[in-house]
Amino acid sequence: MQQSFHRRVPVVVWIAFAASVISGFAFFFLPAFIIRPFRYQAPTALSWAVQIRQVAPFWTLAALLITVFFAFLAWSRARRWGKGFLVLGLVLATASAVMARLNYFEWMFHHLSVPGFEAANSSKLDAKEMVMAVRIGNDARAYPIREMAYHHVVNDVVGGVPIAVTY
Repeated sequence: MQQSFHRRVPVVVWIAFAASVISGFAFFFLPAFIIRPFRYQAPTALSWAVQIRQVAPFWTLAALLITVFFAFLAWSRARRWGKGFLVLGLVLATASAVMARLNYFEWMFHHLSVPGFEAANSSKLDAKEMVMAVRIGNDARAYPIREMAYHHVVNDVVGGVPIAVTY
């Protein structure tokens, strides 16, 4: 009985391991959760998300190193299920550190290279729907704000002039 007690991983090691995994994941996930398509983005939350996103590469790497340290401490004394938990935590911490260095917003907000248009009289837009309008010479376009909130950038040619419409 004494021997098996000494073989167990101390609870504080499990708590520190889990806390480092969760904190690393939070630095990657919170900005992605706050800044997502078709959702209201409050100015304060958006500001926090941008600030977290700027420091996320450093803190996710720090969390990964701490996770590796506690996994190393626990590995030899962990049981089978514990080793599975350690591997899962290491994978999650590594993925968070990698994702914090990628611009995953490009995956979330797809730009439109070739937009499709309809004549104004055949459009299915609600009369109250807001649009951004561009007119160059006799050529005019309207870009629905609802769609621009998702795509953020539309590359187009209006009146023979290449433009990038952004929102």
